[in-house]
Amino acid sequence: MNYSIDNTKREPAYIQLYRFLVKDIVSGVYSFGERLPSKRTIASDTGVSVITAEHALSLLADEGYVESRLRSGNYVAYRSSDFPGRPDLSGNTARTARQETAHAEEHFPFTVIAGTTRRVLAEWDERLFERSPNPGMAELREEISRYLSRSRGIHVTPAQVIVGSGAEYLYGLVAQFFGRDAVFALEDPSYSKIRQVYESLGNRCEMLPMAVDGIDSGALRRSRARVLHVTPFNSYPSGITADISKKNEYLQWARERDGVIIEDNYDSELTVSHKPEEPLFAMADGADVIYINTFSRTIAPSIRVGYLLLPEHMVREFTEKLGFYACTVPVLDQIVIAELLRRGDFERHINRVRRKRRSRKAGEKSQEGVTI
Repeated sequence: MNYSIDNTKREPAYIQLYRFLVKDIVSGVYSFGERLPSKRTIASDTGVSVITAEHALSLLADEGYVESRLRSGNYVAYRSSDFPGRPDLSGNTARTARQETAHAEEHFPFTVIAGTTRRVLAEWDERLFERSPNPGMAELREEISRYLSRSRGIHVTPAQVIVGSGAEYLYGLVAQFFGRDAVFALEDPSYSKIRQVYESLGNRCEMLPMAVDGIDSGALRRSRARVLHVTPFNSYPSGITADISKKNEYLQWARERDGVIIEDNYDSELTVSHKPEEPLFAMADGADVIYINTFSRTIAPSIRVGYLLLPEHMVREFTEKLGFYACTVPVLDQIVIAELLRRGDFERHINRVRRKRRSRKAGEKSQEGVTI
């Protein structure tokens, strides 16, 4: 292995090794189904400890690049044609749409939504006619904070949760919060409505070209923006997923220039990896990250309900500037989603979809191995 680990870098050795391995896997040096060298061989060839090599291999497995087999080793699981989080380096586009539709078996069960709605109507009665608090119903904000804590490692209070009618509405709140003088840096290419919303409200957007692992590092350094809007997992339309090193680069960028990251995670919950992608918000450690997600992808496109998470120190300023806006989501919709979260129906659906995706992927792998 011709990997040169630079111990003078601030980046940990296992992350450097992980990045070298990802590059070789994605470029085809190690092909689908091929066994990687053992951790001891990697350690010997690169001059790192066996523990460092083991950390790098574990991270590869967590992110879906390799499959670890007991007493056998690590085998390449990455295949550009079916892995949703990386670009196809052969020239084919990994994803061609910011999809809001899914396989039929991935739809949220209608019977569950119907039953939950009937129960909410019966139990809440005329209270559903009352006005929602401006940031959203306390019940929904509480359940979102609990769900994120147990499933994504994001620990926030309900006061940090703002509910709104979908991502585009929330982009508008973000633009108004930072004001017309703010310059936004966006991925190029990216979901076109992000730029349209920001520019319609008077903001200037810098489009930063994408590399294989996220925004090009040189372009990011040269940017004059203070706000960086990224989709770390499965960015549309490139299909690129930022690896852990790139995520740390984004966070360091925010710390160094007192900037803010807008983390748009519309598709991250449906990863095929056994371990969900770690959000920037959970990794922030002193960097300012505003997190945006919606239920349009995970429940149904017609569910125009989203939420953003604010760093705790931003809550007062956000309330002073934009707290006058009435919540744009009907009370009934908010309470139904709160109940889906509270009773575990939402998480069961997410886990079911992820299992089916993994099973489908495994089936495709086994078919590839059949000789005709």
